[in-house]
Amino acid sequence: MSVTTTPHINFRGRAREALTFYQSVFGGETSIATYADIHAVEDPAAADHVAFGRVDAPNGFTIMAYDVQPSKGYDPGENSFYVTLQGTVAEEIQTLWEGLAQSATAVLIPLGPAPFSPLYGMLTDHYGVTWIVGADTAPEEA
Repeated sequence: MSVTTTPHINFRGRAREALTFYQSVFGGETSIATYADIHAVEDPAAADHVAFGRVDAPNGFTIMAYDVQPSKGYDPGENSFYVTLQGTVAEEIQTLWEGLAQSATAVLIPLGPAPFSPLYGMLTDHYGVTWIVGADTAPEEA
C-alpha cells in the first residue's frame, strides 16, 4: 500500500482557472467534477463550480482544488487549504481515518462512498487542520 498527501487549495469560483494554470505549468491530466455533476448544487449560479478537481503530472506533481460552497465562509488566505490523504487499500485508509477522527473537533463528511470516489471523508483535527481522506479502490472494496 502506498499513502500520499496532497495540497488541496480552496477557492471561490476560481478553482477551474487555477487547475488549468497548474496543468499548463506542470503538465499532466486534469480531472474535474462540478457541483452539478455530483448533484450537490446549493446555488444554481455555482452549479458549474468545481466540487472536486485534481491535476496529476507524470513527474509526480499532484494538486487538488475546489470552489467553496456559497453556504460556507471563504476568505482568501484564511482556511485556504486542506491536506488530502489518499491510499489504495480501503482497510488502511479506514484505520488512518479512525486515528484522525479520535480527537477530531468536527467530522464534516463521514467516511464513505462519494460520486467521485469510492471512499471519501472530511474532518478537522484537534489542531484545526482539515483532512480529506480517500481510497482509490473499486466501490465493492471500500
